[in-house]
Amino acid sequence: MNILLADNQDISRAGLMYLLGSMAEVNYKYVEDKAELIQGLREVPDSVVVLDYTLFDLNDVEELLILGQRFHESSWLLFSEDLSVDFARKVMASSNQFGILMKDSPLSEINEALFFAIHHRRFICQHITELLLAQEPAHEEGVKLTKTETEILRDIALGLTTREIADKRFSSFHTVNTHRKNIFRKLGVNNAREVTKYALRAGLIDSAEYYI
Repeated sequence: MNILLADNQDISRAGLMYLLGSMAEVNYKYVEDKAELIQGLREVPDSVVVLDYTLFDLNDVEELLILGQRFHESSWLLFSEDLSVDFARKVMASSNQFGILMKDSPLSEINEALFFAIHHRRFICQHITELLLAQEPAHEEGVKLTKTETEILRDIALGLTTREIADKRFSSFHTVNTHRKNIFRKLGVNNAREVTKYALRAGLIDSAEYYI
């Protein structure tokens, strides 16, 4: 079985490589960007893709679903730190190709998810399952971001990495990353491109500034 690791977080990718290395008849390859991912799927259309959606260079959930349709023999395990419930519902409703696993899952669950994916079976981790089954809270009108979150949101939309924002603000990487996760959760988004769309709509940046 061919595995494409589309995970740009070094530590989680190293952990996945360690687990996959102990599995018989499994070959894995790291793909750094969308072009390499598509090329890998062209070469082996029935590959399993282990994807960190929040950090990979996909524009939005629609592009992800289009890739799934285009390479309909593939299976996908979405392996991320934080995904919105709306995103999970949309992906799960679209196709049985997509499984979801959170990075804070226990090792036993990660091994089980990899086993399911390798055998082209969908796996949904306990964390996401509980969120999907929970009663949805009433949504407050508008999105309430703190001043710091708004500033960091603007920097994300302008293309700064978490490390660059931390250096600019004289903060730790961990602090900025926590703010980033809180922003994504409050906005109900899953990656930087979706944050950028929100920032443009909200007038936090203008299109001229974005395209510089």
